[in-house]
Amino acid sequence: MTSFDTSSPQLNVWRAMLALAVVFVMLATTGWTAMRTHRESSELQASLDKWRHGSLHGLRLPDPEAGPTRLTRFFATLSAHDRSRLVHRYPLAVGNMNGAPVDLRYRANHLALEQERDTERERMHDSRLSTAGQQDAGRRMRRYESLLTPGRQILSFDPEGTGRISEVFGNLARAERISVVVPGVDTDLLTFQKTNRPYTAPVGMAKALYAQERATRPAVRTAVIAWADYTSPDGLGVDAATGLRAAEGSLRLNALLRALPGSAPVSMFCHSYGSVLCGVAAPGMPRRVTDIAVAASPGMRVSKAAHLDTAARVWAMRDATDWIQDVPYLELGGLGHGADPVSAAFGARVLSAEDAQGHAGYFQPGTDSLRNLADVGTGAYDDVICAGGTAACRADLPGTKTAQRA
Repeated sequence: MTSFDTSSPQLNVWRAMLALAVVFVMLATTGWTAMRTHRESSELQASLDKWRHGSLHGLRLPDPEAGPTRLTRFFATLSAHDRSRLVHRYPLAVGNMNGAPVDLRYRANHLALEQERDTERERMHDSRLSTAGQQDAGRRMRRYESLLTPGRQILSFDPEGTGRISEVFGNLARAERISVVVPGVDTDLLTFQKTNRPYTAPVGMAKALYAQERATRPAVRTAVIAWADYTSPDGLGVDAATGLRAAEGSLRLNALLRALPGSAPVSMFCHSYGSVLCGVAAPGMPRRVTDIAVAASPGMRVSKAAHLDTAARVWAMRDATDWIQDVPYLELGGLGHGADPVSAAFGARVLSAEDAQGHAGYFQPGTDSLRNLADVGTGAYDDVICAGGTAACRADLPGTKTAQRA
């Protein structure tokens, strides 16, 4: 077998040709029309427009897109009765309003979910719909029923199209450490939670991480957000090969991060295409984001971790059986996502993921990958297992035994 010098011009040309071949195959199978922009949610937009023209005690309501600090101050001046009035008048607007108290958002989204459930229940028996349409209504109705289970904390909800949603595990307002799970392609309302292979879906990922964090540092109050509040690429087509969805999602992600209550450190856990989104969002993340950990990453749209323009520590992991290692790690004409985050040249702290069980198995309970992610999320840096069994990924971290010995 011929061996290649990884720095040779011939190999770089070969990689570029391979990338082009992959692009043309995707274009042929998915079409240029896959590169589309997501239109604004009609129901959410209607609720926001109604809020903009609304009033309380004769006074105009603040701009729903005002900064979170302004909206937080507004809600703080209201009585419990007035808050309840706003929730019932504008459930979708309040439920998605960064700056509104999280408990109020939970109540608003519960009400919005009840309304959507009732609508889909009627559509299930609408004779004007095809059989497939009625079945789709049934699936959505059952998903809404599940999301309405007592105790669930829905932080955002948008029923438009395939749907966007996020959920909180733990007490977000009192948390001492906050983790945010950002999933990859094919994530929507119906795939937000899965019965089969639950830890491959955002809810299962976040629940597993939350449980592991509590086991790692029981005395630390933690909260985990399963964040699927963006329009992810549909499959492995052209959308997945570009940064379009990541750019759109990064605005939504950073808006959420800037509005999180309190001052607890925040750790990002970004899987597959979610790592592309986190890479695009990194320069705009607030300084309270202390760690960005990516798993199964196709790239972060930069050539080096230093180019992410963030003070956060950057971590990366990939299982040896993960097919993502075979994607062309380059960017060409807007297609592709740049350098391999687990490569030495990229400069991330590389974590062990030896038993992660392929592309979708990083949050599986009992794996070193999940334990490593929980160590990062709780700040237990001295316990992380570096790839290859070395201490290189934690050698210069303050507070660790390695750093103290140094």
